[in-house]
Amino acid sequence: MAAQNDSAPPQVGPVEHVDGLNKVFGQHPGARAIHAKGIVLEGTFTPASSAATVSKAAHLQHASVPVTVRFSNFAGIPDIPDNHPLANPRGLAIKFKLPDGTVTDIVAHSFNGFPAPNADEFHNLIVALGASGPGAAKPTALDTYLGNHPVAKNFLTQQKTAPVSYATLPYYGVNTFKFTNADGKVSYGRYQFLPLSGEHLLKAADAEKAAPDYLSNEIRQRIKQAPAQFKLLLQIAEPGDKLDDPSIAWSDSHRTVELGTLSISSAVENSASAEKALLFQPNVLTPGIEVQDPMVNVRSAAYAVSFGRRQQ
Repeated sequence: MAAQNDSAPPQVGPVEHVDGLNKVFGQHPGARAIHAKGIVLEGTFTPASSAATVSKAAHLQHASVPVTVRFSNFAGIPDIPDNHPLANPRGLAIKFKLPDGTVTDIVAHSFNGFPAPNADEFHNLIVALGASGPGAAKPTALDTYLGNHPVAKNFLTQQKTAPVSYATLPYYGVNTFKFTNADGKVSYGRYQFLPLSGEHLLKAADAEKAAPDYLSNEIRQRIKQAPAQFKLLLQIAEPGDKLDDPSIAWSDSHRTVELGTLSISSAVENSASAEKALLFQPNVLTPGIEVQDPMVNVRSAAYAVSFGRRQQ
């Protein structure tokens, strides 16, 4: 039996989270507070035969379902160059369109872990970042915070170099969910998206010379030749794992179950318009999948606040 949740209820509200991100990255009308720059594409998800062994969710049974996908850069800056350090980690958000007309979402990023164990501590990091601009006295609030929080320091300093493509990175759903199959068997797990083309990063010299929008241009050209594909795995929790601490990456020795294949085949005609209208919420679920990590609900509430602001 995996460890149960033991985190305290969150104290910081969604408006405070979004305000904190705006202080770090600035306010950009019509843009997301974080992962502001991206591209919207479409494709399909085809479940593996093993998927139904862990969940009765509709998209994990037999038939393929259409999906809308958004790749993105980390910072809340809509024109950030793709080779900028703050563009990492990259984001992957997926909206599965289920047979009954409902949807379910997954939100992941290209770093296996999270800079804080819970939403309130993430807010503390964001506040430290916002108070540590170029003119801040040394040591800055961020210097002090990172000195006491090695996980956050690792997240900010150990990012990969820029990728060859959005399609050549693995992506990780860092929060834990509860999965129930048709027989009532329960599993706890985290999502992993592994690129079928393999992981490929640019050499540092090539990354420095990369064009500001090379990733969106590259993925558009790539899918004209063949779909960009990812294998979706579920990493299963083991006894002793904390189910409510996304800052702790689980070991590679954990058992995984193949859930299916994500195949991205086309770009939408007007990505900017589509982005503004899209809201991905990781707590928009379907029977067979439930929230286990409380951070999921906090993230979803903050995304909704950001969505409302960019409609203004």
